[in-house]
Amino acid sequence: MNLDDLYRRVIMDHYKNPRNRGSFEDDALKIELNNPTCGDRITLQLKVEDGVVQDARFSGEGCSISMSSASMMTEAVKGQTIAHALEMADSFSSLMKGEEADFGDYEDIEALSGVNKFPARIKCATLAWNALRKGIDTKEAQQ
Repeated sequence: MNLDDLYRRVIMDHYKNPRNRGSFEDDALKIELNNPTCGDRITLQLKVEDGVVQDARFSGEGCSISMSSASMMTEAVKGQTIAHALEMADSFSSLMKGEEADFGDYEDIEALSGVNKFPARIKCATLAWNALRKGIDTKEAQQ
């Protein structure tokens, strides 16, 4: 099996079996974004306490790239400090530019590295990460 096939399988696994899909019933921070170019929509909910992303959930509709990216992002940022979550978002932006990026022990995200070959799909992949940034900015503005 070559690397492209492996990456495709990881993406499809996150798409068909999304991690952290759903919503919180309480007053978690809620961010809604959409990609009008292709119709992807995401609602991201974050529970942030003492500067740490305690939990993250998402819901929405979209292509396999946007929904897989949301699944991977929520898995990657849970338990991370806000600063580290933002560093991961920066690393993801670098990955989308074809640059090297480090996601520590969470390697699934690297499966999206091939998206940079398809400029129209980059917005799909970055939607959840942009929601994360917006949520962290909102949380920091509230404090």
